[in-house]
Amino acid sequence: MHQPPQPLRTRLVNTGHIELWPACLLRARGNTDARAIAQAHTVLRRKRDGRYLATVRGDGVLALVPRLAREPGIDEALDALAAADAHPGRGPLPDPQPLPLERLQQRLAALGIDAAAYEARTGLEPLAEPEWLAFAGRDRWQRPLWLLPGATRAWLAMRRAASADGVVLESISGYRSHDYQLGIFERKLARGQSVARILTVNAAPGYSEHHDGSALDIGTLGEPPAEESFEATAAFAWLQAHAAGFGFRMSYPRDNPHGIVYEPWHWRFHPAT
Repeated sequence: MHQPPQPLRTRLVNTGHIELWPACLLRARGNTDARAIAQAHTVLRRKRDGRYLATVRGDGVLALVPRLAREPGIDEALDALAAADAHPGRGPLPDPQPLPLERLQQRLAALGIDAAAYEARTGLEPLAEPEWLAFAGRDRWQRPLWLLPGATRAWLAMRRAASADGVVLESISGYRSHDYQLGIFERKLARGQSVARILTVNAAPGYSEHHDGSALDIGTLGEPPAEESFEATAAFAWLQAHAAGFGFRMSYPRDNPHGIVYEPWHWRFHPAT
């Protein structure tokens, strides 16, 4: 497989509609995709549904969908690719900047959520997605985990420290896009849940701490993901005692002011100031 340019090997480049993934971290979804990915260093992936749109190799871009030029956001994605390719790969990258908050009202309107009323009731504010995220290893299901660079360093250090104490910390979920959060709502609505009920478990699209790459859900061996029973594990006890030393805090304790259920598995990185 062709290696991506150094700046793209361990990061996800993010744009409004499309993500740029290192090809070596993606699984093929068919024979055609497998051949294309095997020869590529980067894959353009649509955020809305995860569709692979194109692969990139040394001699150019190979479209995987018809009419790639008409794909929303394709010019922005190709500009981001060119900017990443132009980086010499020496020295630290600039900190990722937030992307514009696009289509927020459109997503909320699709769910019948009034932004002003929601913010007043929950105290939550919209969070922008970052322009790039760092590879933070793999989660329980061997999917790539993406976080902000500082959160990545802190998570890997915290996991190593826990392991040295005989405690296994597993990542369950890290960065999620606004579009992915909307998909969570759509799937739950299709199963018959109401928006009001979903909002007690999931923040509205645009308001999840997962959006800015600073939060992750944590589990441990033998424990189902994202269940309150996590609080009875040695992993949770270890996090209570040590997570703050690595910059992580539990976001949703019992009776939190945001109206979100108790989530002992959800921790957010707060960099030292």
